Amino acid sequence: MYDCHEATMRSLQSAAVSFFTLDLCLIWILFTISITTIKAGLERRPSEDCQLGHFPCGNMSICLPQVLQCNGQNDCPNGADEDNCGDNSGWADLFDQTFKRVYPQELSTECQLEQYPDRCQCINSEIHCVHVSLRSVPQVSANVTFLSLKSNEIRMLPDKAFIKNIKLERLFLQDNCILTVSIHAFSGLYKLQKLSLSQNCISLLSPGVFSDLHKLKWLILDDNPITTITANTFTGLNSLFFLSMVNISLEQLPPARLCTHMPLLSWLDFEGNRITTLGLSTLLACEHLTVLSLRANLIKSLPAKTFQSLRMMGDLDLSSNLIKELPISIFKDLPSLQILNLSQNPLDHIHPFQFNHLIQLQSLGLEGVEIPNIQTSMFQTMDNLSYIYFKKFQYCSYAPHVRKCKPNSDGLSSFEDLLANVVLRVSVWVMAFITCFGNLFVIGMRTVLRAENNLHALCIKVLCCADCLMGVYLFFVGVFDMKFRGEYNKNAKLWMESLECRTIGFLAMLSSEVSVMLLTYLTVEKFLVIVFPFNHLRPSKCQTFAVLTSIWLLGISIAAVPLLSEDMFGNYYGHNGVCFPLHSERLEKPIAKGYSTGIFLGLNLVAFLIIVVSYSSMFYSIYKTGIDATELRGRLHRDVAMAHRFFFIVFSDALCWIPIFLVKILSLLEVKIPGTITSWVVIFILPINSALNPILYTLTTSFFREQVELLWCHRQPRLKQDRKSFTSSVIYIDPSRSSYYHPQTSILVKDASYR
Repeated sequence: MYDCHEATMRSLQSAAVSFFTLDLCLIWILFTISITTIKAGLERRPSEDCQLGHFPCGNMSICLPQVLQCNGQNDCPNGADEDNCGDNSGWADLFDQTFKRVYPQELSTECQLEQYPDRCQCINSEIHCVHVSLRSVPQVSANVTFLSLKSNEIRMLPDKAFIKNIKLERLFLQDNCILTVSIHAFSGLYKLQKLSLSQNCISLLSPGVFSDLHKLKWLILDDNPITTITANTFTGLNSLFFLSMVNISLEQLPPARLCTHMPLLSWLDFEGNRITTLGLSTLLACEHLTVLSLRANLIKSLPAKTFQSLRMMGDLDLSSNLIKELPISIFKDLPSLQILNLSQNPLDHIHPFQFNHLIQLQSLGLEGVEIPNIQTSMFQTMDNLSYIYFKKFQYCSYAPHVRKCKPNSDGLSSFEDLLANVVLRVSVWVMAFITCFGNLFVIGMRTVLRAENNLHALCIKVLCCADCLMGVYLFFVGVFDMKFRGEYNKNAKLWMESLECRTIGFLAMLSSEVSVMLLTYLTVEKFLVIVFPFNHLRPSKCQTFAVLTSIWLLGISIAAVPLLSEDMFGNYYGHNGVCFPLHSERLEKPIAKGYSTGIFLGLNLVAFLIIVVSYSSMFYSIYKTGIDATELRGRLHRDVAMAHRFFFIVFSDALCWIPIFLVKILSLLEVKIPGTITSWVVIFILPINSALNPILYTLTTSFFREQVELLWCHRQPRLKQDRKSFTSSVIYIDPSRSSYYHPQTSILVKDASYR
């Protein structure tokens, strides 16, 4: 009999040490989970039209899910899934169509010119005078075809500066700080095709300065302090194809017919200027314009028919302006538009039919734009749309037919999957298993084993029921992640608005709030028993049932209220893929935002502070009670053990709730919170209490060890009596001094019954 007792005690002592470290081990395991990436299977559909979220393999009858498009591997037999993976629509695509790549023939590098400065380099019929400190245009042979005078000290271009160079085709004059360009500076350059005057100090271009450049195709005027231009500035540029005036401090464009003297103009770049308005007829004569960039200007509004003559327009960039509203028909006359960039504008409203006429659009940029009224119908008519760029990942769910959407993840979900990475996918199942198994095990053991305090045991079982709901929530998140694997974006909107999402969100909120309130109740009850042992403040059976019922009713009310009125709370649980309303990048309704703040920073924060203060007071009371113990070493050992136990209870609460409090506070302060933080909080942090409560409130208690020992030794009465005297008290009482320490024993025995 004694051998059984001794063996049992050795085993239980070893187990006790293991239980105290189990919670730390559990946390460590959760943070080190990793498995290899799971490759989605190839879906084939032998029909001519592919279902939503799938794309055909070129002209074959095979369809692929979005996840296999542009993944670096040829999943189509003909490799069509890896074709055109870059967003080359618009400018780049049109450039390739206009200028076919020409591979130069092998030419001699010997100089064919007789006259050029010694400091310059001559190759064939080209002269390169770069960084040679020239102060004026040098005299060179008349048959020169290419002249580069970059990065010198030329301050002015006089009349007829190149009159002898009638065969000149390319002239580069950038980075000289040229101040003055005479009206006849380029006289005689009838064959010139490319002219670069960028990075100079030119402030004025006289009308007619380019009048002899009839064959000029490229004109680059970037980075000059030119504040005004007129239509006559470009007189003579009948063949001009490309005009770049980037960062030239331009404040306004000509009010009428900018392209009067440039009938073939196709590329026009005004990026980085100070343009505030566009006249209704400014672009009327630009019928051949295919690329127009007005990026990074100060444009506040655009007339409805600004682009009425640009039927060949393929690329329009209006990003980084001050546009607050767009006329509904502004894009009506752009049937050929392939790329449209409206990013980084303070748009207040986008009309649901704003893009209906853009049937050829392939790429749409809306980065940095809030779209509070976003809806699927905004993008449905754009059948050719392949790339779309939003401010928030959640907007991608409203364009399920596009090939690529950016941002492609919020850290929690991705374009392809509800859970963005393998660690989250595995962890949600691990946490669900640990939470459900641990709590169900405790419920079973508490039901089978005899309890010294039946009311306390009932509270623990009710707590486990609440915590088990968190495991159920995680289980369903894992199930729907598997269901939507590889095609989440096309189902995201329907999922977040579904009854299933609201139901599991309700379960998660119910579990969280009931668990918090039960832990607070158990803590206050234990506090009253330990700190005030003689006041008879223990609740009766009826009072306990009333408190438990009230907690559950209050928890159900808290979780259910947001479901009662969608007008007041919106889609409260459907702001993200995991259906938990902690943080959302979407605009929340004021009532929903206030309600969420009241729950997380009101009720939960107060409960957490009560738990921390109560356990601190309990430890101090127990420490003070045992201060007169004779065995100092034993007392210190017991104090350390008690401190460890209380520390882990408070630590688990802090580990769970402090990150949640911080996330909520940062959200209120409108600080951008990375999606990965939200994913860690919801999948790892939020369920920590639910996973650890069985360990802290049952598996590591002396009561549980006693009951396991009873089962181990076949419930022998004598052994039970010996064991009770051996393990019931936390502090050892010397028999010879028992009369002096009876009060302390009473306190600790009362405490033992509540563990």
